[in-house]
Amino acid sequence: MKKTTVAGLAIATLVAAASMSAWAQGDASTPGGAQAASATAAPTAVPTERQANRAMRRKVYAAIGKDKSIDAGNISVRAKGGAITLNGTVSDTAQIARVEEIAKGVPGVTSVTNKLTVKKSFGGM
Repeated sequence: MKKTTVAGLAIATLVAAASMSAWAQGDASTPGGAQAASATAAPTAVPTERQANRAMRRKVYAAIGKDKSIDAGNISVRAKGGAITLNGTVSDTAQIARVEEIAKGVPGVTSVTNKLTVKKSFGGM
């Protein structure tokens, strides 16, 4: 009885090992291999898009930082495919429109969503 169980486990292990190695050896000429090839190509495209979005954010931050009249410490910039979203607070109302103008002037920006608000003082006035 023990020999039969051991033999069965050995055969099951061999079948599992063989199926794992066969699964990993597909090429682009077979349907499974084409799927595996496209799955490995997709992750390389995602970091490139991320890098482009990060570069766009840096450009917008740099452009806002060049204007010394704007306190950019409480402004966050999100970029996705050329679409910019501005969040945070500024010290007065005029800066809201100015930050939006600056962001629209950055090369590669296709749209700007401005969610900036005016920072309220602690005194409530």
